[in-house]
Amino acid sequence: MAFSTAARGDVTVVQVEGQLTVGNRHELKAAIQTALDGGARKFALDCGGTDYIDSSGLGALVTIAKRIREAGGQIRLGGLNDDLRSLFELTKLDTLFAIYPDADKALAGF
Repeated sequence: MAFSTAARGDVTVVQVEGQLTVGNRHELKAAIQTALDGGARKFALDCGGTDYIDSSGLGALVTIAKRIREAGGQIRLGGLNDDLRSLFELTKLDTLFAIYPDADKALAGF
C-alpha cells in the first residue's frame, strides 16, 4: 500500500494504492494529520487503485473523517470499485462519506 498527497488548488488529494488494512492504516492517518496540521481542510481520497479495505481500514477512514470534520473540513471519496462501493453501502458508511465515481468528480464536488 502506498499513499501520496498532492495539492490541487485548495484540495489535498490523497492517492490510495493497494489495500487499506490493519498493517498500514496508521500511515494513512499520519498523512492526513500532517496535512491537517499544515492547514488543509478539503480532502479527496482517490481510491481508484484500491481493491480491498478491511475493518481496520474502514475504522481508520471513520476516524479520519471525524478529525477532518472537527477541524472544520470536508472529505470526499472517489474511484471506489463496485465491491468497495457495496461495502460502504452495506455498512452505511455511504451516509458518512460523499462518494463520487472518480477523483476528478470528487474534486468538482467542493
